[in-house]
Amino acid sequence: MTENQTLSTEENEELLTVLKERFEKHMRRHEGLEWANVQAKLEANPEKLWSLREMERTEGEPDVVAYEEETDAFVFCDCSAESPKGRRKVCYDRDALEARKKNKPETSAVDMATEMGIELLTEETYRELQSLGPFDKKTSSWIQTPADIRERGGSLFCDYRYGHVFVYHNGADSYYSARGFRGLLRV
Repeated sequence: MTENQTLSTEENEELLTVLKERFEKHMRRHEGLEWANVQAKLEANPEKLWSLREMERTEGEPDVVAYEEETDAFVFCDCSAESPKGRRKVCYDRDALEARKKNKPETSAVDMATEMGIELLTEETYRELQSLGPFDKKTSSWIQTPADIRERGGSLFCDYRYGHVFVYHNGADSYYSARGFRGLLRV
């Protein structure tokens, strides 16, 4: 993550207002959960607010999608209809970025997620998100890739077409204007 990971009081209030409005507008994503409990967790973890603001700034539209009892954590995920605009045109990871000889993207999905303090979705969490969706009907999103695939130069991405989630592979060094990544944050 970057050096300045705190928000001003005004930035906190603005972000909490946006998150609360989204939470109330999309109750289907988090039935049985109450905003007051989410807000209390966020206020107790200001570094998480910084990460959520980064998700919001890159047009991910983060929202609560689950509560994990075992870890007492609310799970936020990017719920923008398409892969977040501010996180597209990135290859998969640093190794892929460094391996490109020409036309390198600015960064990679893994590097960007690390800087933001969030995780890339796994295939499982991507499918869980799609149960609340549909998402990525015109775009696609990089997901965490198993080491044995990555060691061979590949990486995985998903999208939603024809009423189904599809998992595909591509060279980790590839990047496209319609492929980004979705993030997940536990608070």
